[in-house]
Amino acid sequence: MVFSLLAISAQRLSRRHAFTTCALLLLAAVTLTGGLLFPQHASAHASLTSAAPEPDSRLDAGPELIKLTFNERIEAGLGSLELFDSNSRPVTDRKPETSQDGRSLTLALPKLEEDVYTVAYRVISADGHPVEGSYVFVVGTPPAGRDASSFDPLKELGHSGHHDRVSTQLTGAELINYTVRVLYYAALLLATGYFLWMVLRRGRVDNPSALQWYSRWGLWTTRGLLVAVLLYVFFQSTALMEGQPGSQWIQLFTGTAVGLAWSGALILSFAGPLVRSAGPSVGVIWAVSLLVLESWSGHAAAYDPKWLTIALDFIHLAASAVWAGGLALLLGLWIKDRKEAGRFAAVFTGPAWISMVLLVLTGVAVSLLFLPRLDYLLYTAWGTLLIVKTVLVVLVIITGGVLRWRVRRGELPRALLLKADGVLMTLIIVIVGLFTYISPLPANEPVNYHKMGTDMHYTLRITPNVPGTNAITLKVWLPEEAGSPKSVVLRLFSEDRKELGPIDVPLEPSSEDELTPFEGYEMAAYRAEGPYIPFAGSWKAQIRVMTPNDDELVNEYVFRNY
Repeated sequence: MVFSLLAISAQRLSRRHAFTTCALLLLAAVTLTGGLLFPQHASAHASLTSAAPEPDSRLDAGPELIKLTFNERIEAGLGSLELFDSNSRPVTDRKPETSQDGRSLTLALPKLEEDVYTVAYRVISADGHPVEGSYVFVVGTPPAGRDASSFDPLKELGHSGHHDRVSTQLTGAELINYTVRVLYYAALLLATGYFLWMVLRRGRVDNPSALQWYSRWGLWTTRGLLVAVLLYVFFQSTALMEGQPGSQWIQLFTGTAVGLAWSGALILSFAGPLVRSAGPSVGVIWAVSLLVLESWSGHAAAYDPKWLTIALDFIHLAASAVWAGGLALLLGLWIKDRKEAGRFAAVFTGPAWISMVLLVLTGVAVSLLFLPRLDYLLYTAWGTLLIVKTVLVVLVIITGGVLRWRVRRGELPRALLLKADGVLMTLIIVIVGLFTYISPLPANEPVNYHKMGTDMHYTLRITPNVPGTNAITLKVWLPEEAGSPKSVVLRLFSEDRKELGPIDVPLEPSSEDELTPFEGYEMAAYRAEGPYIPFAGSWKAQIRVMTPNDDELVNEYVFRNY
């Protein structure tokens, strides 16, 4: 009896303990679920409270690190913090570090050069919500972005707005200029190549008839160069100075890089026929001087570091002179004296192959320096011509290889191979004469976009629409009965780097008037100026307008620059 009562009491206590345990567990689950479903202010989404360097700041020297601070903890190890230069390339591959309190993200930086930099961050807040954004800061005084206007010689005369003089596409109106340039480059390569080959083949010619032919060839090429330089300088300077006062001509030839190069080319070309009889060493100095002048006045002079771009351009020109000048000599000898042509071919094939290797290497290097990305080859006639030239060079390498193989076997060059090489050489010289007058980069056009709508009109202007500093104007028209907008936000998204967060443009109200008002609508104008387009590419402008009725109107417009 006693044992039965004790057993019943123990069973009741066990049930009460189990009930209490279940109740406590249920209460804990409800509390946790309520906290997740109804978070308090302390668990709101994270937001950026401070940044170093600050957005839109201009620094004399680059910072040692980037530090972003948020209003609450962020998930360590899940966030990203990157820095991009004006070419949209990552500055460092280091990983960001999270502070002990979990509210700051820090990225150590290498030494930064003068440039426009973009900070891009993406973090996960404590509640699992992603937070992203981007902003821009500037170090020093970076150079302006390059486009077709970078190759305008009139800038040295203090003029602007003539970027159309530097062609981005081929036009029939400039046919004479292109023809003269082709003749000039052909004469330049043949004349300088002649003097270079007089050194390369020295002591290997003992035939008086051949020596006499070489001498006459040198006279023809130097005289041809003189005529070509006179035509070239006349037509180029006339086209360049169209509409300019006569007083500017002296400044052109004495105060600009291109004018000084032309003056030097005129002096050297007049001396060419005399240099021919002064000895091979003097001839080489003459040829090198001409090639240096041409390198100094070409596209290479518009890029930094100038010593590298000009040096690469000079090597490219010298290699072209060795190949083209030697091939022209070989073709001339083939017509005049087959045996002497065979002797010269044995000397020609080795330097010609070396020159082709140098042409390929320097051509690739120069293209990489000129173009921000290889896809720029598809945007201009310069890129199209370069692709065609590359195909022709490959064909030259193939025919040159066959020619070298026959010469090493002791056979005379085949006429078909020589003719094919001659045709390829002519086509390449034509292309060189054309694309040295065409800008490697496309021309940027200001953004001036207007959109009509029932709820809203807007106009977006971005000038000059280049990577770096731009003036941005945004005008918004709302119906008069709606009133002025509560807020207007302009955000820029990179279409090429979609992983980057938006760049918020700090708009300020502007009192700018509109020449064409819209009846029944009220205008609000805003303006900003700064480096909010930090690198070239395709961009999407997002305009978010909050009406007085708290209706948000969102419009987007895609544009690009180079």
